[in-house]
Amino acid sequence: MKVAVITGAGSGVGRAASVILAKNGWVVALAGRRREALEETARLAGGEALIQQTDVVKPEEIDALFAAVRERFGRLDLLFNNAGIGAPPVPLEEVPLAAWQAVVDTNLTAAFLCTQHAFRMMKDQDPRGGRIINNGSISADRPRPRSSAYTATKHAMTGLTKATSLDGRAYDIACGQIDIGNADTELMARAKSGLPQANGDTLVEPMMDVRHVADAVLYMAGLPLSANVQFMTVMATKMPLIGRG
Repeated sequence: MKVAVITGAGSGVGRAASVILAKNGWVVALAGRRREALEETARLAGGEALIQQTDVVKPEEIDALFAAVRERFGRLDLLFNNAGIGAPPVPLEEVPLAAWQAVVDTNLTAAFLCTQHAFRMMKDQDPRGGRIINNGSISADRPRPRSSAYTATKHAMTGLTKATSLDGRAYDIACGQIDIGNADTELMARAKSGLPQANGDTLVEPMMDVRHVADAVLYMAGLPLSANVQFMTVMATKMPLIGRG
């Protein structure tokens, strides 16, 4: 039995990854804020699934998530740190502190806390080890205009990925990062009316089907622990990334 925890599993990339993992032999633990959305993901996935309503900005709910996984399955083979939010697209100097803190708590601190729990389980289980995949985003490499909070957390995610990969070596814990560009999800709905460009223009950018991201997550997850995709970029072919700096 291979057990995976997916945060932000109620929609978008998290749902797509949960479904494809479940259909390829994984037992999935679905974490997210909206129980109804998690139940729909479980229905699409079929098979055995743990639904754990979890607000990742609340450490006690993260504690409860991993306690439930330990009690139900007794082990953990994969953590997909996927949950994330953005802040309002306003000038840097106008970002409210509360919005900044919400993005940091959701995108970075929650991933760190989930990683700690995963380490504790993966170190002690038999067979030992496991894999952690972090959702980095294209913003882990370069920003969009008016995205200071989101970009800062995604750059920090790259640091967390590298530190996790290094510290996990001794315990057969592999860690990699998937950087996603313009997947057609609820989070990217605003892109259909145009996204701000560095030169001040607004452009409707090409999008890709989220299933291609799910395929990439499945590939990363399916590698033996002796191999690791450290960083992978999956993006709409014609999105304006190459050439923008």
